[in-house]
Amino acid sequence: MKASTSRTAKPHEIVERALELSAADGCVVIASEDSSTNLRWAGNALTTNGVTRGRSLTVVATVDGAQGTASGTVSRSAVTADDLEPLVRAAEKAARAASPAEDAQPLVAGGAVSGDFTGAPAETTSAVFADFAPALGEAFARARAGGRELYGFANHELTSTYLGTSTGVRLRHDQPNGTLELNAKSPDRTRSAWGGRTTRDFKDVDPAALDAELARRLGWAERKIELPAGRYETLLPPTAVADLLIYQFWSSTARDAAEGRTVFSRPGGGTRVGEKLSELPLTLRSDPREPGLESAPFVLASTSGDSASVFDNGLPLSATDWVRDGKLEHLVTTRHSAELTGLPVAPGISNLIMDGGGERSLEEMVASTERGLLLTCLWYIREVDPASLLLTGLTRDGVYLVENGEVVGEVNNFRFNESPVGLLSRAAEAGRTEKTLPREWGDYFTRAAMPALRIPDFNMSSVSLGV
Repeated sequence: MKASTSRTAKPHEIVERALELSAADGCVVIASEDSSTNLRWAGNALTTNGVTRGRSLTVVATVDGAQGTASGTVSRSAVTADDLEPLVRAAEKAARAASPAEDAQPLVAGGAVSGDFTGAPAETTSAVFADFAPALGEAFARARAGGRELYGFANHELTSTYLGTSTGVRLRHDQPNGTLELNAKSPDRTRSAWGGRTTRDFKDVDPAALDAELARRLGWAERKIELPAGRYETLLPPTAVADLLIYQFWSSTARDAAEGRTVFSRPGGGTRVGEKLSELPLTLRSDPREPGLESAPFVLASTSGDSASVFDNGLPLSATDWVRDGKLEHLVTTRHSAELTGLPVAPGISNLIMDGGGERSLEEMVASTERGLLLTCLWYIREVDPASLLLTGLTRDGVYLVENGEVVGEVNNFRFNESPVGLLSRAAEAGRTEKTLPREWGDYFTRAAMPALRIPDFNMSSVSLGV
């Protein structure tokens, strides 16, 4: 390979060359080619736009020894051809200096090969906004005429990831990821409403419809109502449900549960797999082939931990029910933690879907509410107690009071204290499942589909002055 920038060589060539250079007992190479394009706007006008490109490379070296197999991982961005051998040697040096890896397993074998492994990486361009941008301009005009200001951000990314191993695995995955966040404000900035969408290509995003939804919420906020802290019947929209259940998913590793450290630990030992978590027939699942929410169908792990292992790179992923009909069915395992816990191998997957609710929309759930709160979204979510998965956080951009099936005004924001596991056990109703963008975790986890939930006694622990 010529001594030129890494972008001169094709990603699969970088992978092959790194594997050729390896003198370790085992080697895993992950090359990712990233492209992104974005639009930003403020006060009903576009402010900036941009396009970026980048490449990252991870090399995992494994070294066998009398006491076991050690691993060393080195990751770099903007790697040049001249940097490639030093990077491989650095991974090998790290492996030789490391203690035997607790999660050591034979590298995934079988020689799985993607048919397009040697193809050029996919790239996004500003053309992805060809239909969206004019529609956004029309939304600006309507907002201006309606006396509101729109702020926001649209981003589209396309990442092509190439995985090669010394055992013959050659896999590739192209991951598109698009997000839209729109915030509407009154000119005096006393009222604010937020909406978000997730998309693969911006063909299914309607800024006019989202603007109309936010305009209605700004209208609700013209009447202000002060409420004290307390427990309220609360309607959680899909975005809030996603934020809470994503955190639950991240906290559902089998080893931690088996060792008594999480809400999924069984008193006296073991895990709560098989226990009923909800009386509603809810199924929380992941599927790399879920239409519209597709994700990598094999393990991609640049580091090892309780939820992932570098030794599992290339392991096939399949549809997994984490909760089925209200019962805890699986916890996240690597091959190593599955052996430790006696549970099936169930690696994490990069999407999350909850089914089993009814067919009613959030609006229909509002219409059947005698008195309760309707949230817009949650943010600044933090863990308080891992043993119960108690979380705290704040409401944001609109909490509304519902009386006799109608929204009668906006109330103050709150700090909440709740466990998503506890919420599932107390949920009185689940609505229709729909794709949603998590507000808090939208920078890390965007592929989600959730129903709205009716919680009869959501704990608003204190009043917040946040907007």
